[in-house]
Amino acid sequence: MEAVTVIGAGLAGCEAAWQLAQRGIPVVLQEMKPQKMTPAHHSALFGELVCSNSLRSDQLENAVGLLKEELRRCHSLIMTCADEHRVAAGGALAVDRHAFAQAITDKIKQHPNITVVEGEVTTIPTEGQVIIASGPLTSDALAEEIRQKWIQDGYLHFFDAAAPLVTFESVDMDSAWFASRYDRGTPDYINCPLTEEEYQQFWEALTTAEEAQVHGFEDAGVFEGCMPVEVMARRGRDTLCYGPLKPVGLKDPKTGKEPFAVVQLRKDNAQGSIYNIVGFQTHLRWPEQKRVFSMIPALRNAEYVRYGVMHRNTFLDSPRLLDRYYRVRTEPRIRFAGQITGVEGYVESTASGCLAGIELARELQGKPPIDFPRETAIGALALYVSDQSVVHFQPMNINFGLIPPLGYRVKGKRNKNAELSRRALTCLEQLDLE
Repeated sequence: MEAVTVIGAGLAGCEAAWQLAQRGIPVVLQEMKPQKMTPAHHSALFGELVCSNSLRSDQLENAVGLLKEELRRCHSLIMTCADEHRVAAGGALAVDRHAFAQAITDKIKQHPNITVVEGEVTTIPTEGQVIIASGPLTSDALAEEIRQKWIQDGYLHFFDAAAPLVTFESVDMDSAWFASRYDRGTPDYINCPLTEEEYQQFWEALTTAEEAQVHGFEDAGVFEGCMPVEVMARRGRDTLCYGPLKPVGLKDPKTGKEPFAVVQLRKDNAQGSIYNIVGFQTHLRWPEQKRVFSMIPALRNAEYVRYGVMHRNTFLDSPRLLDRYYRVRTEPRIRFAGQITGVEGYVESTASGCLAGIELARELQGKPPIDFPRETAIGALALYVSDQSVVHFQPMNINFGLIPPLGYRVKGKRNKNAELSRRALTCLEQLDLE
């Protein structure tokens, strides 16, 4: 059987390659790293997490928790590696960034049906089955090839940001404490409180700090889910207190009361030596990050192992270009997967690669498509991305709004969401996923 070409060894590309290979389909996985790196990547490992080490909620009352559980039941490579290398993060699934990427790399390179080819891909193969999972940081040459090939379908982009990382030993724990919100799960977050006066000074400094120059960036051009903290702050004095600095459910053990605002830090590696400043995606100049973030008492002497950065993310006008299998409507031998399709988030990218790989394998083996139903998170995401009635397409995280309602009343939002998840998993059990 002729090998399938998969371009890109991010989460979506690795997942697609794995699903194909596990079904006996030979795969050539082409990855430009380490020969060519991007501004956001730091290693040559596959599946490198750029913006955060969190895969978000792991609870079935949350749509992304459902999506992860569906992927587990599809024998997802990415979820297997994530579960094996998770770090404590309360009700969320966060991973040791390096160990997670190393595990993905090792499993891909050791699979007998996968051949890895290093080097930049500048043109789309003219024959054979192809999955383009080159990511939101697709190299200029390949991005231009895609744009020229489907220019009539539109080609869009937005800006994304990453949060800084600090060492645990540099955090002033006399000014902070370990806890999870509402004491749910284990106390995995470092909580850094601010008084109203401290917050006021911090907010004023944040909104007036000098930003790094990013060509083409405007506040309106950033994806809401990864909005720079300074952009969010400019929306109003109290905006952060309802967002990443909300104190609700976090009582300071020294006072027994909720502080005015709380900055949370989350483990970024298994050793607990590095922590991520949660919700602090930023494109401030690096000296400004150190100056402004040092106004948070617990971070006054913080040591930064990585400052926050911003980069351009590219995505397609997928409803015009792709069908529910992530195939190009006018050239179905070519599929896309990952954030370039407009699915937003690590788990969503994995899901697109999973579906693309499974459905292509079935096509090559002469089997009917699975057609993941809209009641499942995997199916709902693919059907949104390919919905031609969506006029002004924007990147989308999975959410229960994409899934059809139950048709009967369930009291309480969490109970309703849990019932939606139960229905989705029941639907999944009825599908032939082998």
